[in-house]
Amino acid sequence: MVDLLRRPEVKVARTVARERIEFDDVPPPVPGPGEALVRVHTVTLCGTDLHIWEDDYATELPIVQGHEIAGTVAEAPPESGFRAGDRVAVSPMKWCGDCYACRIGRVNACRDSSCLGVYSDGALAELIAVPVADLYRVPDGLATGLAALAEPASIAMQGVLRGRPEKGEQALVLGCGPIGLLATLHLTSLGVEVAASDVSPARAEFARRFGAVEGPVEPSLVIEATGAPAAFTTAVDTVSTAGRVVLVGISDRPVSLSMRTLPVKDLDLLGSRNSQRRLGEALELLDAYPEAAAELVTHRVPFDRLDEAFPLLREKDELVGKVAVEVGA
Repeated sequence: MVDLLRRPEVKVARTVARERIEFDDVPPPVPGPGEALVRVHTVTLCGTDLHIWEDDYATELPIVQGHEIAGTVAEAPPESGFRAGDRVAVSPMKWCGDCYACRIGRVNACRDSSCLGVYSDGALAELIAVPVADLYRVPDGLATGLAALAEPASIAMQGVLRGRPEKGEQALVLGCGPIGLLATLHLTSLGVEVAASDVSPARAEFARRFGAVEGPVEPSLVIEATGAPAAFTTAVDTVSTAGRVVLVGISDRPVSLSMRTLPVKDLDLLGSRNSQRRLGEALELLDAYPEAAAELVTHRVPFDRLDEAFPLLREKDELVGKVAVEVGA
C-alpha cells in the first residue's frame, strides 16, 4: 500500500474509442478535502459498461470506466474514522441536492445525477480519490472482491423495496441477469415466495441458486428486470388484480398498453432507478448469502487483460453472470 502511494505513477485503463482500451501511467490522484485514497481491488462489470465500451451510450469518450467498486483504504482524513487497510465498497452515485427528487430524499432519481465510470472517470485504475461519505465498510466475513457486487445489489434492493414486498406473498421476477438474480435473493431473504423467468432456460435454472421456486399461481408483485417490451406486457398481464409492477429494466423501445389495463386491474405501476444509498444494506445481504454472491461472479479477468472482459458481457452461448476485473487483487 505504501509503495503504491510512493510510486510516481499509477496505472489507469481508458476506453478511448469503440472497443478500444488504452493503459496509461499517470500521477497518483491527490485527495481533496473530505476525500480518501482507495486502492482498487475489484471492479465488476454490467451491461452499461458494455454499452460504453461499444460507444453506444450517452458517455463522452475517452473515459476511465468502472462503477462497481471494492478496494482498501490507502489514506484517509484522521477524523473520517477510516484507516489504511480498511476494506470498503464505494458508492459511485452523485446528485445535485436541489431538485425536487433530492429534496424529498429520492436522490436516486435526481434530475442531474451522475456516476463514476459512466459520466466521469471511474475505478479501472490502481488508485482513486473518493469522498469519505461514499465509503462503506465491508463485513468481516465477506471477501473484498465480492463487495464490488454491493452496487448492483443496491439497485436490485431498491427495485424490490419500491414494490413494498410482504412476507408470505408471491412474486415473479422477469429476467435472470444479475439484477434479477439479486432481486430474487433479496425477496427470498424477506420471506417472499419467488418465481424467476428468463428467455434462457439456463438462466432461469440458475435462479434457483438464488431462491427461485416454481411459478406462483397469481403473483401480487412483479419485478421487470429486462427492459424488453414483451416482458412489460407479461408483467401487467400476469400480476394479480390490485398488485404492483416495478420496472427496473430500461429501454428506448416503446410499449403498448390498453387504457383499460391499469384501472380495471387497479395496479400500481412503479419505476425504479439506481438506489437510495443502500450499499450498506446490500453488503449485509451479500454477507448473509456469500455462496450466492460467489456464484454470481462467473468470470474473473486480470487488470492487464481487460480487453478480454467486455466481450464476455455479450456472450450468448455461455452462462455469464458478473465479470470481475481484478485490478489489485
